[in-house]
Amino acid sequence: MDIFDKLDISKTPLGRYADEDDGYFMFPKLEGEIAPRMTFQGREVLVWSLNSYLGLANHPEVRKADADATRDWGMAYPMGARIMSGNTKYHEQFESQLADFVDKEDAMLLNFGYQGVVSIIDTVVNRKDVIVYDAESHACIIDGVRLHMGKRFIFPHNDIENLEKQLQRATRITNETGGGILVISEGVFGMSGNLGDLQGIVALKKKFNFRLLVDDAHGFGTMGETGAGTGEHFGVQDDIDIYISTFAKSMASIGAFVASKKEVIKYLRYNVRSQIFAKSLPMPLVIGNMKRLELLRTKPEMKANLWKIVNALQSGLKEKGYNLGTTKSPVTPVFLNGTNYEAGNLILDIREKYNIFCSMVIYPIVPKGIIMLRIIPTAAHTLKDVEETITAFDAVRENLESGIYRKAGIFNFTE
Repeated sequence: MDIFDKLDISKTPLGRYADEDDGYFMFPKLEGEIAPRMTFQGREVLVWSLNSYLGLANHPEVRKADADATRDWGMAYPMGARIMSGNTKYHEQFESQLADFVDKEDAMLLNFGYQGVVSIIDTVVNRKDVIVYDAESHACIIDGVRLHMGKRFIFPHNDIENLEKQLQRATRITNETGGGILVISEGVFGMSGNLGDLQGIVALKKKFNFRLLVDDAHGFGTMGETGAGTGEHFGVQDDIDIYISTFAKSMASIGAFVASKKEVIKYLRYNVRSQIFAKSLPMPLVIGNMKRLELLRTKPEMKANLWKIVNALQSGLKEKGYNLGTTKSPVTPVFLNGTNYEAGNLILDIREKYNIFCSMVIYPIVPKGIIMLRIIPTAAHTLKDVEETITAFDAVRENLESGIYRKAGIFNFTE
């Protein structure tokens, strides 16, 4: 059999919609400056789908730092992997700043968050070890776990009682193999906005011997008194053994980092294959990200304004009876009842008639009969944006409940 014979896009969960979705629902093109209002299909839309939580994407100091660093260094420098020829004092300086900010002994830069999480999980465990991870973990965690040659157990999302049972199973195995246990959770779960029950997980350290890895992509910069993340928010940062976050969310950039004890980071520097065999993070990204971190640390008003928008949006939606699940973060899911067909028509309506651009999540990502509209507030949004959005949501919800979106011919979006 030719392996290409199996590459039938129509038989994949999302690819089966490709002919109808491409360029509109999937791979849409938002054009113009990154801001709450951008251009889509030639029209200005109010955008709620960009992860620039603190509004740093077009901050003038950030733009200047990026431009100056590109002019001074170009995108090529430094050449080679850091372990060979791609290291600089600026990379090391940035790592020191990151470690200090998240209250860890040391940190290591990563080219990408997804790649970094996968490779770090693979590096930390061997076949004698057991991984125990949350059922709603991000795809990068799932892919990292798949590389594991030993046992792995999953616990229902934030179910600490079940986690304890899995830790009992894991302990019996590691007592025989001589291995260890790695528990993995997220700080903020990016789809639902739920916070990982880090306090509940950490409390189990009194009964079991394990290490905790937290992917805090959506928590870094948004959670905690200083923005140092979900561990700071819960007061358990010291109990997070490996802390990972990306620059792609609050810092609106590219790259990531991992922070831990000095001996752990030193081990990772010499063993994380995705970094050893990859070109070093380009200098403009290092310099630009240092400026972003500086602003994150010295301008708390950015996070304060983010939460002003978050609170106005979420409280406004709840007052109108919308189901936002159990989010306690800026991530704002709005759950409605409807089919995939109705979801397509609803999004088409809210974009074309009301000029609101947000992401739609449908089965198989959520259960059948559920439509999730995912809204990402940022510090750059205004209270007027919030008011306009809630008004539009009221209109499309009324259309959904009245059955308008069930009618044929609005949009050919099949189940």
